[in-house]
Amino acid sequence: MNDHLHHHGHAVGEQAHVGIIYTCPMHPEVRQDHPGNCPICHMNLVPEGQPVSGHDHHGHAAGEQVPASAAQPPQEAPAGTTYTCPMHPEIRQDHPGNCPICGMTLEPVIPLDEEDNSELIDFQRRFWWTLPFTAVVTILAMFGHRLGWFDMRTQTWVELVLSLPVVLWAGVPFFTRCWQSIINRSPNMWTLIGLGTGAAFAYSVVATLAPGVFPDSFVAHGRVAVYFEAAVVIISLTMMGQIIELKARSQTSAAIKALLGLAPKTARRINADGSEEDVPLNHVHVGDLLRVRPGEKVPVDGVVAEGSSAVDESMLTGEPVPVTKRVGDGLIGATLNTSGALVMRSEKVGAATMLSQIVQMVANAQRSKAPMQRMADVVAGRFVVVVVLIAIATLFVWGFFGPEPSWVFGLINAVAVLIIACPCALGLATPMSVMVATGRAATQGILFRDASAIEKMREVDTLIVDKTGTLTEGKPAFDTAVAAPGYKADEVLRLAASLDQGSEHPLADAIVRAARDKGLALSKADDFESGSGIGVRGTIEGKRLALGNTALMQQESVATDALKTDAERLRGEGGSVMHLAVDGRLAGILAVTDPIKATTADAIKTLHDSGLRIVMATGDGLTTAKAVGAKLHIDEVHGEVKPADKLALVERLQKEGHIVAMAGDGINDAPALAKADVGIAMGTGTDVAMNSGQITLVKGDLRGIVAARDISIDTVRNMRQNLGFAFVYNGIGVPIAAGLLYPFTSWLLSPMIAALAMSLSSASVVFNALRLRHA
Repeated sequence: MNDHLHHHGHAVGEQAHVGIIYTCPMHPEVRQDHPGNCPICHMNLVPEGQPVSGHDHHGHAAGEQVPASAAQPPQEAPAGTTYTCPMHPEIRQDHPGNCPICGMTLEPVIPLDEEDNSELIDFQRRFWWTLPFTAVVTILAMFGHRLGWFDMRTQTWVELVLSLPVVLWAGVPFFTRCWQSIINRSPNMWTLIGLGTGAAFAYSVVATLAPGVFPDSFVAHGRVAVYFEAAVVIISLTMMGQIIELKARSQTSAAIKALLGLAPKTARRINADGSEEDVPLNHVHVGDLLRVRPGEKVPVDGVVAEGSSAVDESMLTGEPVPVTKRVGDGLIGATLNTSGALVMRSEKVGAATMLSQIVQMVANAQRSKAPMQRMADVVAGRFVVVVVLIAIATLFVWGFFGPEPSWVFGLINAVAVLIIACPCALGLATPMSVMVATGRAATQGILFRDASAIEKMREVDTLIVDKTGTLTEGKPAFDTAVAAPGYKADEVLRLAASLDQGSEHPLADAIVRAARDKGLALSKADDFESGSGIGVRGTIEGKRLALGNTALMQQESVATDALKTDAERLRGEGGSVMHLAVDGRLAGILAVTDPIKATTADAIKTLHDSGLRIVMATGDGLTTAKAVGAKLHIDEVHGEVKPADKLALVERLQKEGHIVAMAGDGINDAPALAKADVGIAMGTGTDVAMNSGQITLVKGDLRGIVAARDISIDTVRNMRQNLGFAFVYNGIGVPIAAGLLYPFTSWLLSPMIAALAMSLSSASVVFNALRLRHA
């Protein structure tokens, strides 16, 4: 190849070929007729049919020399990137910049594959290049009159010259943000820093150029007192604080970056003729057969078609023990095949995969605002104006009533007040905790939809759980069918399975599987109705069928007394019993057993120990529900519950003053999940349930509720620590800077010390939040 490839992968001077379709390796549903970047994950789009493994992130061929011009400029953010503010998530725009409210640098909502460190690099360059000037100016200001290197007037000019690079170059980002805050009428930390350093520097420049305009009371050590060192030290220390904060903030999104890096780049596809080839993920479509060899990652979501193996799902579910997968079992993309060889059939690709949904959910949660933050926002919104008024009052009180040189004292103390105040510590107090907590939770298979769910989970005192798929495996096995007079057991099973083909419920799946295993011919269901939570209805071979619990039979006016004894016996054995009615008459009953999860008993005990009351509400028969409830020592059991009954149960408990969490996995749980104070959806359930819940447990294990509660407690404690520190810091720092203690202790706070304290205050909030990663 003679020509180098440019940014989009075309030879220099070559136009995009007409008819070429560009697609994303991660999200094949993104298709367009021109090069660019994926609006979902921001990867470079590639021509369909072209492998991505031979190109780097910029589209250059592997092994090909990259032009010098392409290597110099920093990488631009992909098109479609949305930027937001860590403190004000309502600010969203399609280009980088600064928040118009607080002045903080905007960040991508979803971290980029290659992190943009341009601001950090710029700040480091400004800091290190001007640090020698700051050091020399500070030494001259503190010891110059003793060292005798210059006469004092000459020293003043030397300090001015050495201060210019620091103030007019290193300080430009701060003064720009200060000016923007004034234009936007949104005073913030940068308003205070800009006013403080600007006042100290402007005063000192006037004192250098026209010392005669100041009274004799301003003269000290043979010159009018100047404070160039205060201005330069404040700028250098603030710059250092920003560097520390930028480095720390980059770690808060480490979890989501790790999730983004889990997906493999290629898959091994088995073609129709039996041949195999490695293809990029954008070539994998629903229904493709893929080979997953030992040690390889599962490329997309799907089911095992051949073979068996132990698959490590810990990166997504937090479950440390590899899970055995056999034919028919589900596979999650990005999990690791540890031992055996598998052939899988892809079912979900691109944005539909669990990994993509987890990344999006975590990103949204990290940018949500906790209710606790609202108080801090109200305080911070008025904080800057109050601080400016305190600084003005400090200037005049010291000027009129302070010791000589009173106005010099007044100016320096006013600058110290402006500099030490830190609304940023207030603003960052909860967002940093939320970002770290949601990332940590995601690595354990717990997805919080927003910050309010984190804050609310710790207050829950009552937990309502569904039985099937929540307490039990959710993979029931068909047990037996009992036919009413005039029917045979296999015919009851065949009719029930034919109707259940349209249902998502795990019990229905068990019946369909059993019928197919027996080789029964299933018929197509017409007029299928589901979602009632008590069963399904439909027409099979011209006959009107109803399949469900006794509540459905009552609705259909079907007498069940003929098989009541058999039904109670099966329920007493822990089976779920469904009645089949054909044209308004009972045709038989079917029993399905669903074993209790091995982890459920320990999880229930732990939840009880933490003070939670456990209530089970299930659509299964009351006898079955009580049998399961007795085994697990559940406090309250409700059987044959309709969706409306679950909703009513949640409302009743809330009226009694309880904070209610609801855990479920089916469509019938969705109304109660939405109504509960905290809805917890099992990741093994339906999309409707997950969309209704505030928390999703990827593994679908009750132990996740225990972990979610612990994370909630840790996070709220961390938020309170951050807010408490911010309030105490400002409550103590501002009065000391104003000189309130001077009459009693003769203490005054130098603006330089104030700058150091201010810089470290924001960083300390971030570092305290980062402790959540290891809590």
